[in-house]
Amino acid sequence: MSEVLIRAETPLNPTEDPEKVLRAIRNLLPNCTPTISRIDERHAKFEGVARLEDLDNLKSLLRQEAIRDAARKLLFKSVSGSSIVVHLNKQAAFAGKASFCEHYDESPLGPITLTITTENPEQLIDWLAPSSRSRRQTGD
Repeated sequence: MSEVLIRAETPLNPTEDPEKVLRAIRNLLPNCTPTISRIDERHAKFEGVARLEDLDNLKSLLRQEAIRDAARKLLFKSVSGSSIVVHLNKQAAFAGKASFCEHYDESPLGPITLTITTENPEQLIDWLAPSSRSRRQTGD
């Protein structure tokens, strides 16, 4: 697969424990080490980068939770040029689950936004969330 750049970003609300938000991000991308950026005196966000290998955990979650086909559909809808931008519920991520939000405001505390940039987004989606239907038809 060609070079892949993954950027993770999520708001850090004044009522949130930074360690818990960090845990939510790392439950999705284990080797991501985001840093806190201050937006103003009340608002901050975590930002970090990850590698393709870090998506292995998300790939496993999609398979375990049997949501590959739903995730695949949403991922394809989220392609824009060479990027895929998706939002995942921060509270679900903290619990070790993958729950996609179609819109940014569906996650009450703000989602974890993943921006995945690659030459071939469709190939990355086929790897991350392979269709369960094609596997059943081929006997895999």
